[in-house]
Amino acid sequence: MPYLEPTQASAEALISRQIVGPIMMLNLLRFRDVADYSADPELEPDEPISGAEAYRLYSEHTMPYLIASGGEVVLDGIGGGFFIGPSEERWDHVLLIRQSSLDDFFAFAFNPGYLAGLGHRTAALEDSRLLPIVDGPAAP
Repeated sequence: MPYLEPTQASAEALISRQIVGPIMMLNLLRFRDVADYSADPELEPDEPISGAEAYRLYSEHTMPYLIASGGEVVLDGIGGGFFIGPSEERWDHVLLIRQSSLDDFFAFAFNPGYLAGLGHRTAALEDSRLLPIVDGPAAP
């Protein structure tokens, strides 16, 4: 089962952590071979494009909103197979995004201008993971 959107339960769990201060978002992304714009046909390019290319369009659209919300890209990298983990699982692209606060993250995520281009992300991705990370000591 692909994971492309947060659930109500995952949003509530994130909010319940009551995170104060900066938060990092680790994104693991697996692209479709060909982007699927069936959910957002108004964004579809004239010619078919790859999932990676659709994600590039999403990134170009998103960056001004991310920066305006105080966010920044810390790592933008090429993924692959795991060194430790399931051998059949691969992630094409890895992003680490820093936001100054959880409130700033949600302001970004619900910005109507940002949301207008979200269909490029949906078209691009076969599967994804988003892991919120906060700085702190390791568990005992």
